[in-house]
Order: sequence, then C-alpha cells, then structure tokens
Amino acid sequence: MPAKFILLGIVALPLVEIGVFIAVGEAIGIGWTLALVVLSFILGIVLLRRQGYSTLQSAQAQMRAGVAPDREIVHAAMIFIAALLLIIPGFVTDFFGLLLFLSPVRDFLWTRARRHMVVETTMTREGTRNPASTDSGVIDLQDDEFSRRDDNSPWSRDDAGDGPDRLR
Repeated sequence: MPAKFILLGIVALPLVEIGVFIAVGEAIGIGWTLALVVLSFILGIVLLRRQGYSTLQSAQAQMRAGVAPDREIVHAAMIFIAALLLIIPGFVTDFFGLLLFLSPVRDFLWTRARRHMVVETTMTREGTRNPASTDSGVIDLQDDEFSRRDDNSPWSRDDAGDGPDRLR
C-alpha cells in the first residue's frame, strides 16, 4: 500500500509544481517568478553550508562527551534533504524545504521517528572503542597490552634483497 502512495506522489508532485508555478507567474510575473526560483536555489546552498556545518560540530561535541549523536545525525540528514528541496525548482518543494530548516519541525519529526529506531554504539564514556561490545571478532589492544617478538615472526626478509618477503 505505501508503494502506491509513493508512486502517486512522484507523479503528482511535478503536476502540482507546474500548477503553482503558473499561478505564481500570473500573479507576480514570469521575471519575478524565475528570480524566486533562483533565490531559493542560492538559499538552499547557503543554508546547507551554514546549518549543516553547525550540526556536524554539535555531533562531534556529543561524540567527544561519549554520547551517541543520534539526534544530530538525523538533523544533519534532514538539513541535507531540506537543502535538496530548496535546490529543486518549485514552490511546493521550497515550502517543505524551508519547514525542514526550522529546528522545532526537525525536533518534532525526530521524536516521531525515534520510536521506530534503535541506536547502538561501541563507544565508551572516554570516547574509545569497547572491544567487548563489537561483533566483528577484532580486538583492539593498547600499546601496553602487547609486546612484539621478532624471533617468532612467520615473515622474514629475503637476505639477498633481490626478491619479495617470503613466508618461512
């Protein structure tokens, strides 16, 4: 059932955009209409750079504090989508793009989406990886947790220097 609504939206959006474009063009003139489309394109790029950068800085601060930056990552994704909606020519997409740039709207959408999401992290409070919580089978050791013994190495240098390293 949702696939039908997505298909309907994909077909209906350009038709709605064309209708709104014609109505705005008749109301304010084609020159001003085109100027608004170009202005929304520039606004989308500027807002993406400004708000996207500040959101990523906030996510880095959350990670340094040892907290999963789930909210900041979702906000960054919504800002990216909002910028794309402003860059796409059309007034309907511009409206929804401007809505997504508003923090209260993003917070509302995040609280609704958070119910359906699970965020897992392998970071400890100190900001280091917790080897016990990974499922990859790789254990990261600190420098003081291992020692290197060259006599037990399975690799040796070709003493003649004329060939590649060989396995003993």
